[in-house]
Amino acid sequence: MKQKSNPALLAIIALLLISTTAYAANDDHAEHQHEEASMHEDSEHDSHSEEDEHDEHHEEDSHNEHDEHGDDSTEIKPDAAKEAGIITKQAQSGRIAETTSLTGRIILNRNTTVNVRGRFPGVVKSVHVNLGEKVKKGQLLATIESNESLQVYEVKSPTDGIVLERDTSAGDVAGDAALFKIADLSNVWAEFHVFPKDLGHVQEGLPVRVHTLDDDREFQANIELMLPTADRLSQTVLAIVVLDNPQGQWRPGMTVEGDVIVKERQAAVVVESSALQTLEDKQVVFVQEGETYEARPVEVGLAGNQMVEILSGLNSGEVYVADGSFIIKADIGKESAEHSH
Repeated sequence: MKQKSNPALLAIIALLLISTTAYAANDDHAEHQHEEASMHEDSEHDSHSEEDEHDEHHEEDSHNEHDEHGDDSTEIKPDAAKEAGIITKQAQSGRIAETTSLTGRIILNRNTTVNVRGRFPGVVKSVHVNLGEKVKKGQLLATIESNESLQVYEVKSPTDGIVLERDTSAGDVAGDAALFKIADLSNVWAEFHVFPKDLGHVQEGLPVRVHTLDDDREFQANIELMLPTADRLSQTVLAIVVLDNPQGQWRPGMTVEGDVIVKERQAAVVVESSALQTLEDKQVVFVQEGETYEARPVEVGLAGNQMVEILSGLNSGEVYVADGSFIIKADIGKESAEHSH
């Protein structure tokens, strides 16, 4: 017997099929949207990573560029450099001298200084010269009446010079003491104390640059004499340098210094001693190129009081800061401190 179809059952099955299909379609669409969102997020993350990496590289390049050009150099405009007292010179060849510095004073030339006495004891009748007066050889200085003969005799100057001491007046009694001290100041002595540690290389005949403490005046001469005895207390030996003094600029009693040249040679490159500075435990000279001043590490050779030999790091003809190098050093230090922050 043939069974009849149930219309209500068929309608329910159809509705279930339609619901299942719709749910599957919605689920696929939602999954697709989720995948697109994930891809978009990954893309944005990659983009931000690239930008961060680019910024890091840019910052690193900038830092490296500063390390290469900024830490050991600075720029100063010409007007500012002139106002600051910065003076540049060209490095060149020259003679360099190693010196030993001595301290001393100007004294009278003992070979031309005389003490004038009366020949016989007696009463001083007259005095014809005053303290500080210039006298000529044979000029009358005083007259004395002898105690024994009662005769008046003359006292005359035995040399040209200046009356540095006058220890008598009319009415005094002349005895064994000197009446006058007369010195020829046309040349004087520079007397230097040589300590035992320097005796090995300070010798007679070596050249000496004698100068005042402020370098206001100087004179080049040789060591004329080294006394054979040492001072009992200081153990120093006296070295004598004879100075021509026609204008009287070297006055006895003045304190002076003497730079004894103990070694000298020709050097390929020399700079002034004031050009050297210490930067990061290295000796440097500041080289100028346009408005830029760069610290150049150098190797120093023979060093004198005024000039220094450069063995490497600087070529002849390059322009360096001779005066005011400490200003350049301070400016570089200031810029480095600012960049470190």
